[in-house]
Parts: sequence; C-alpha cells; structure tokens
Amino acid sequence: MLEMDYQYIVVAWVIASSLILVFVLFGSASKKKTIGSIHAEESSNGCCTKTASENGTCPPQVAAGTTDIIIVGAGVAGAALAYTLGKDGRQVHVIERDLNEPDRIVGELLQPGGYLKLIELDLEDCVDEIDAQQVFGYALYKDGKNAKLAYPLEKFGSHVSGRSFHNGRFIQRMRHKALSLPNVKLEQGTVTSLLEENGTVKGVYYKTKSGDELTAKAPLTIVCDGCFSNLRRSLCNPKVDVPSHFVGLLLENCNLPYSNHGHVILGDPSPILFYPISSTEIRCLVDVPGPKLPSLGNGDMANYLKTVVAPQVPPELHTSFIAAVEKGKMRTMPNRSMPAAPYPTPGALLMGDAFNMRHPLTGGGMTVALSDIVVLRDLLRPLHDLHDSSALCKYLEPFYTLRKPVASTINTLAGALYKVFCASPDPARKEMREACFDYLSLGGVFSEGPIALLSGLNPRPLSLVLHFFAVAIYGVGRLFIPFPSPKRIWIGARLISGASGIIFPIIKAEGVRQMFFPATVPAYYRTPPAS
Repeated sequence: MLEMDYQYIVVAWVIASSLILVFVLFGSASKKKTIGSIHAEESSNGCCTKTASENGTCPPQVAAGTTDIIIVGAGVAGAALAYTLGKDGRQVHVIERDLNEPDRIVGELLQPGGYLKLIELDLEDCVDEIDAQQVFGYALYKDGKNAKLAYPLEKFGSHVSGRSFHNGRFIQRMRHKALSLPNVKLEQGTVTSLLEENGTVKGVYYKTKSGDELTAKAPLTIVCDGCFSNLRRSLCNPKVDVPSHFVGLLLENCNLPYSNHGHVILGDPSPILFYPISSTEIRCLVDVPGPKLPSLGNGDMANYLKTVVAPQVPPELHTSFIAAVEKGKMRTMPNRSMPAAPYPTPGALLMGDAFNMRHPLTGGGMTVALSDIVVLRDLLRPLHDLHDSSALCKYLEPFYTLRKPVASTINTLAGALYKVFCASPDPARKEMREACFDYLSLGGVFSEGPIALLSGLNPRPLSLVLHFFAVAIYGVGRLFIPFPSPKRIWIGARLISGASGIIFPIIKAEGVRQMFFPATVPAYYRTPPAS
C-alpha cells in the first residue's frame, strides 16, 4: 500500500514538474517579441479544409485576436502612431512591408517643433543612442555672402533643438518603443488591398513574408505606407507633383563652417543642402530641378556635380564634396508634393506621406506627421468603442481642420521657399531671391519670424503670409532706391505679381477657410459619438 502511494506521489510530481516547465517555456517564448519576428496566427475557424485547398477556393486566413486599429506601415508616422495609440490602451496591429532598418537620404532632419511633438508623445528618447546631432539653426549662403539664422529657442530648455540623424536608426528606435507595449503587434507583411464591405473599410488583405495570404480586421484602419503608397488612391484624390530630385552624398570626417547648423546654399540652378547626421558624417543633398533627372548615369551625374555644383560649395567642404563624388555612392530621391485631399471613408484614415507631402527643402515632413498624430490621439481618446464606422468617420472630419495650423504653415513655406530659392533668368524672380536673402540677413524679427515658422515653433499661416509679402515689399523698396525709374517700377510690379503667383496657388490647395478661418468650418464643432 505504501509502495503504491509512493508511486502515485512520484507520478504526480513528474506531471506537475512537466506542466511548470511547459508554462515557463511558453511564457519566455511569448515574451521574445522582436522586430524581426514574423508570424501568422490562425483563428479558430481560419484553417481551410483539405478539399477546399485542393480546389483553389481557400479564402485568406483571418489573423486571430481582437484588434482595435490596424496601421499599414511602420515608418516614422506608423511607428509613432502605434506607440501613441497602444499607450492609450488600444489593441494595435501594425503591418510593415520590410522590418529591416531603412536606408534613406531624406527624413534625417527633425525641426524643433517636431522634437516638441516627440516630447508630447513620450518618444523623445528615440533620438538617444543613435548618434543624433543637435541642430540650432541654419547658415544661408549666396554669391559668396552668408548669414547665420538661429532657431528662437530662448523660451525652451537646453535639450530643445532640432535633431539630425540616420533616418533608419530613428525609425528602428520607434519600432522598438512601439513593440515594448504588450498590446502592439508588429508584423512583416505586404498589404495588397483594403477589405471593404458596402463602402466601409473593415480591414486589409496582406501577404506574409512566407507567402501566406491573410486578412486582418479592425474597426479602424490607418494607412501610413509612405510617399510611394499603393493604397492612397482608394482614400484620396492624389495630385502628386515632382518639382525636382535630390542627389544624396555622404561627406565623412569634415567639419561644417557653422557646427550644429544646417547649411543652405542658394545655388544655380537650385539649392544645395548640408547637415550633420552623425558625429562623423555630413549629408549633402543637391537639388536637381525637373520631374525627371537629366541622366541616370553615374558618370554624367558625377561630371555635373564636379563642374556645376562643386564651385558653389563652401571652401571648407569642397575637398570632402569632391571625395564623396569620386566614391560614386550617389543616391537619388524624387521630391514630391501632394496636398491633402482625402475622401471621408468609414473605417479608414490616411496619415503621413501617404496623405500629405511637401518639398523636403525645409525638413518639415516629420514635424507635420508627429503633429497630426497628436491631433488624432486627442480626438480618439474620448472614444471607447470604434465600431460605429459611419459615426466615427463623421466625428473625425475635424481632424482635417485641426491639423491645418501646423501642416498648412509648413507646407506653404516649403513650396514657396523652394520657388524663391531657385535661380531664374527673370529679373523679378532674381530680385525676389536677393530680397529674401537680404531680408533674412537683417536678423532680429526679420529672421526670427520666418525661422520660427520653418521650425514649427510658430505655426501661424497669417504670420507666414505677412512675412512673405514683407520680403516682396522689401524687394520693391530696394528697387526704388535711389529713384524709381520706369524700368524699376515695372520690375517691382512684376515682383509683387510673381510673389502672389507663388503663394496663392499653394494656399488655395491647402484650403483658405481651413487655414485662416477654421471656426467657419462646420466639422470643427463635432462632438464624440455616444458610446
């Protein structure tokens, strides 16, 4: 009898030990969430029968789990949005085409206004440990003259400034931050289309890295798949303009004339940019006007950079610039501009570069995206249930107006500055360009005002318009000294006309009422739907 009891005790001990071991192993495996982990979870009825599979009628499997929000894309906008909504308690499923570290030549400069948004979203530590460099302003060069333009940061702590970095390192930091939340799932996959039922988006169809076709469903799908978005046509009327291309170079082990500053050379035919992206690397972006590059051959491009661009580069950077050209590691990127023109669609929303783009000359894209996330977060916070798609769509309409102060200011300034900074044979355009440089060189309110607008620290569209026409009037005043000859009067009139032709079409595309009279937009007063 004692022997039998002993056997039962041994068997019970073995079973209990095995169960504990299984739970320990399962728990540790479930906690090992990394960016590289890719998995497809089956729902209880998600597996096809053998017969259906053989007949080719097997529908895409449905990813298991209750999801509040699907985010397509895990770039700057998608990763920041995932963390923000996850921190608010939402169940978030992010689907990103490639979870490897991105390698891009844009999205490397975050303005101080964008850094303040990072702080507001609790993401400021994402610029740590990536060798990011503080940026305190710009140096502007033209015809051998230069002016130092500082950000107006006196009201802020010493840590508040612009930041420049490798774009991929920054994105990986934000992805890891999002993945640190247990209610955020980050999966590698390619979204092929939106899942729609009766005009309402219910989720997405996507393919995993292994080729499995899956369906993910959620009450709200937010598309953040970047400037080359293949989903935006379902949600907006994209009018993409490509005014120019950037040719990117990496200068190593050299010093900028003004440390911790971006450098803008008003070159011929268009601007040249320099800014640090690490403690040993300087990014150079050469703007080449036109919707297409003149030649894609490295030999032709290298010759153009050496003969046309190099003579306009500051002497301190000339040797390193030539060395970078001779290395041959040149990369190109189309500079795209697209005003926000969404179709209000129940169950879906556009964000980031998939939704709105501007010329990257002023480095404002990430600031706009992060500001949009703050606006959307504040709108969604009062809502406990997102399942009434029609009511949610109507409630979110104010998003397009509430985002305007920051977005329209940065968008308009980027488009206007690019046109002013480009060289032109037109005497009136030449005078406008010269007037802009001299106006900013005056210092005080003449430089602080425009730089505050550019940096996202003072997102006021009216202030932008006033400064823009102040530059034009300043240019006319210069023409009238020492006396207003008929030719000078004619050029002055064309200068004002040209300035109007630059800024008013941009304002029209942004929306006059939303920019200057948001209180007149009925959607501005929408209240949260009843839960």
